Amino acid sequence: MSGVLWAVASGVGFGLFQVFNRRAVRDLDVYVSTFLQLVVSVLVLGAVVVASGELALLRGTGAGPIIEFGIAAFLHFFLGWTLLNASQKQTGAARTTLLVATVPVFGTIAAAVGLGEFPGWPVAAGVGLTVTGVILVSGQHPGIEGAGRPARWWEIGLGLGAALCWAVSPVFARRGLEGLPSPLLGLTLGLAGTVVAYGMLLAARRGAGVDRALQQPEALGYKLLAGVLVALSQWARWVAIDLAPVAVVLALIQAVVPAVVLALAPLVLGRHLERVTGRLWLGAGVITSGSLLLIFRP
Repeated sequence: MSGVLWAVASGVGFGLFQVFNRRAVRDLDVYVSTFLQLVVSVLVLGAVVVASGELALLRGTGAGPIIEFGIAAFLHFFLGWTLLNASQKQTGAARTTLLVATVPVFGTIAAAVGLGEFPGWPVAAGVGLTVTGVILVSGQHPGIEGAGRPARWWEIGLGLGAALCWAVSPVFARRGLEGLPSPLLGLTLGLAGTVVAYGMLLAARRGAGVDRALQQPEALGYKLLAGVLVALSQWARWVAIDLAPVAVVLALIQAVVPAVVLALAPLVLGRHLERVTGRLWLGAGVITSGSLLLIFRP
């Protein structure tokens, strides 16, 4: 199976995850929701690692790749997933999906600041299109029942913050794969470390929100399904990154996820929770077009 097909499969899985996760996070504390997501994911992937025998690949592996996987996981899961859950809780699945599609903008900014790679006009056009799409998406608030106000700046910042984390994490994942060429094992190791760190965070909060979560069996069921979906999707993403250029992988995932979420969210969650309007579809098209210009820049 080629890296392209793995990326498409990952995009479909991420789209389904965002739809079902939106239903779960509505009734759960953001931190508890993220922790449950991490636990389910690491259990699913851990079982696959043991069954496949890939755990043996750790023999003779130095600390370098494990540290790289740990950094990638901290950025993507600890920070990125927390911001994703918070964004979905505040603004809904549809808007959050479009905000996190701005990943290439942050990659372009990082290249300009850190490497002195200032963009030419095609890249500048891509940035302009993406920012325009974000403005379109920010102009209404369809994700919250009964609300018609524009989104507040910090609500938009949640989704953009997740995009920033996800723009940086593939760099460390790719470095880790150079020393330990197993996307499945590397992802699982990173997730395991993140589960420990997040458990410490919940302990510091004295388990706030856990009691309420245990009283929400329907939300927990949706969270279990979402956790399985995102675990398999993330595995597919790391396999795709190992087989194909990162830019191609990001482009394909970004092209697939918004379409899945915008089409299914109103059907699965109800139009009273996810009112997907023409303006959101327009914003999706503009953001995706701008992102593709950035990813495939000359």
